[in-house]
Amino acid sequence: MDTPATPVTTTAANRRRRRWLTLGLGSFTLLGLAYGAYWAHTLRYRQSTDDAYVSGNVVQITPQIVGTVVGIGVDDTEFVQAGTPLVRLDQADARVALDQAEAELARTVREVRTLYATSSQLQALVDQRQTDLAMAHEDLARRERLGASGAVSGEELQHARDAAASTTAALVSAEQQLRAGRARTDGTDLEDHPDVRNAAAQVRSAYLTYSRTILPAPVAGFVAKRNVQLGQRVSPGLSLMAVVPLDEVWVDANFKEPQLAAMRAGQRVTLTADLYGHSVVYHGTVAGFGAGTGAVFSLLPAQNATGNWIKIIQRVPVRIALDARELAAHPLQIGLSMRAEVDTHDRNGPRLPQLARKDAGYATEVFDENDLTAEKRVRAIILANEPPRTSALSSMHKRLAAVAVPPSAIAASPAAVPAAVHVEPLGTPAEAIGTP
Repeated sequence: MDTPATPVTTTAANRRRRRWLTLGLGSFTLLGLAYGAYWAHTLRYRQSTDDAYVSGNVVQITPQIVGTVVGIGVDDTEFVQAGTPLVRLDQADARVALDQAEAELARTVREVRTLYATSSQLQALVDQRQTDLAMAHEDLARRERLGASGAVSGEELQHARDAAASTTAALVSAEQQLRAGRARTDGTDLEDHPDVRNAAAQVRSAYLTYSRTILPAPVAGFVAKRNVQLGQRVSPGLSLMAVVPLDEVWVDANFKEPQLAAMRAGQRVTLTADLYGHSVVYHGTVAGFGAGTGAVFSLLPAQNATGNWIKIIQRVPVRIALDARELAAHPLQIGLSMRAEVDTHDRNGPRLPQLARKDAGYATEVFDENDLTAEKRVRAIILANEPPRTSALSSMHKRLAAVAVPPSAIAASPAAVPAAVHVEPLGTPAEAIGTP
């Protein structure tokens, strides 16, 4: 039989129960106040999303001319430096066209030299005709004086007059020929003559076509999406492979509409990648905002005017620039999932700033050498077919020195340069890309 609880025991138990209840309520109250303070100071300034992915430049390798692939120097997953030969096309046709253009330029230079020489010859002929005319007038004047006294017959006097008229006509003809010759050379020198410039342009065009049989890597990066094969006939614009520079990646984070009001360019961002987990934290900044929602730029934009409409919160891509040192220590690949958290404490500035890059943006210097080499070939051919000069260096030599032509390419004396200048722009096929 149970013993009934005494009033003292009941009162003590109720007191303990109230004490624990008070402690529990107090703890929950303190936790609520602490969370409220933390939210007011920190959480309400944080906007996060896990709809974020690594993005980057995918540089497509496409030919500029039609050709047959005879060499492939790289494969998927390989790293290449800028300028590394990737694909080689058959060079036979381009080589023949370049040889023809160079021969035509040499022939044109020699023809223009003939024009200048002809002008000098015609000038000498005019001087001769002027001398002949002066002599004819002197003879006529002398015979006219003698004819008045009867010392010269009328027939001889008429012959003197005819000779003076004939000499005058010969002088006029020579002057007209001189004008016609000078019309083709006045105001120009050998290099600037229209015929030479036109032939030089043909050499540059043929050389550029020849140089484009080698497809170099525009940037340093990893090779991806190689879909070209040996023997394949390619045409301009066809994608052969891609080069991805993973040192220039960024993150596109897609935030919901209500999260964007407090975001500004330049705000700090902390990111984590599923690849490394929370042990690796990236620090970036908001670089800019997309011009519209993803639905607007999709392949099939939503048609909300059809009547079957359901409101869906849209997302806008926000570009986040990463720290280069952190990216070098923990590299990322395009398409990896990220989680981004933006600190929106600093809300200065417009929500959509009109940002513009002050530098040149993306650029490559891989193809600049082709233009310089083509110019060197043109000037070397012109110099090789110029008339010999034994005095100081010609203006052509000075121009060649300005573009740093190697001493072995052009001798000190123009006469020592061979008529056929042959420059290999890209090396032999075996040097450019090894035969598979």
